[in-house]
Parts: sequence; structure tokens; C-alpha cells
Amino acid sequence: MKETIRIIGIDPGLQRTGWGIIESLGNSLRFVAAGTVRSDNKAALASRLCQLHDGLADVLHREMPHEAAVEATFVNKDATATLKLGQARGIAMLVPARAGLVVAEYSPNAVKKAVIGVGHGDKKQIAMMVKVLLPKSVFDTADAADALAIAICHAHHRQSPAYRLAALAAAHA
Repeated sequence: MKETIRIIGIDPGLQRTGWGIIESLGNSLRFVAAGTVRSDNKAALASRLCQLHDGLADVLHREMPHEAAVEATFVNKDATATLKLGQARGIAMLVPARAGLVVAEYSPNAVKKAVIGVGHGDKKQIAMMVKVLLPKSVFDTADAADALAIAICHAHHRQSPAYRLAALAAAHA
């Protein structure tokens, strides 16, 4: 008998970190919730990271997901922005890991391929396909739509042998 798995997808960002929760039962997906954790761009970096941490911790406490998926950082031309994004991504991985969840990572291209069928596409295409795949979904930002896409990607890949081995290793660590 299959059981329902609650998945949180997280789209990390220093100013806005999107999150989306879905439930997966076999091939069936159901929207649960989505939103955006924001940090105060006038605050010091450490305070902003605390704001992201506390906001995500609250979401995990409230929604009780079983598994987590985070989008991998991409490198851009601005090294400072890349470093700050990496720090936000660290928070996005730390919070579910501290809650005892296995955290899967997916490249932006893998997420797009899982949701829109190709590895390249814009945020509007992703949001549109999220609405097709999760007709009852509502999200306040493109970041929250991306987070739902990350959760959908994980739902499609969580049965892969590589993921199952990683989850088994994490459970015994």
C-alpha cells in the first residue's frame, strides 16, 4: 500500500525564499500550501539570514513535510550576489535537515525539464505549468511557483535508485 508523502520545495533567495508544499500519492499530486519568506533588505546580512531561517522553520513546524527539495545554486557574473545566494541556500538546506528531513537538490534545468518538459524556460512558463499540474494551487510570487515546481520535480524523481540510496544513507547517518 502506498502512503501519501508531503514534500516541501524551496527556492532559495536572500530577499525572497519561495516555498511550496505538495502531497504525492503514486502519480497523483495535490497542492497543500505555498508562500514566500522575505528578509528586510535594509538589515545586516546575519539578521536577514536569521529572518529566512525563522520563517522557514515556522513553515516546517506548521506544515510538517516528510521530505524536502531545494534548487541548486547557479553561478552568475556577480560573485557577491552568488555568495549571498549560496548563504541563503545554506539556510534553505539547514532548516529541513535540522528538522530531520532528507534534503534533495535539483538543478534549475532539471526542475524545468520535470515541469515544462524542457531544460529552459521562463518564470511565466513555470507558473503556468504549475497551475496545470496543480489546478488548485495559489502562490503569491514567482518564487513560490518555482518552489512548487521544485517539489513537483522531487515527486517525479524520489523513486529513482539514486535518491533511495541517498535517503537510506541519510537515515543511517
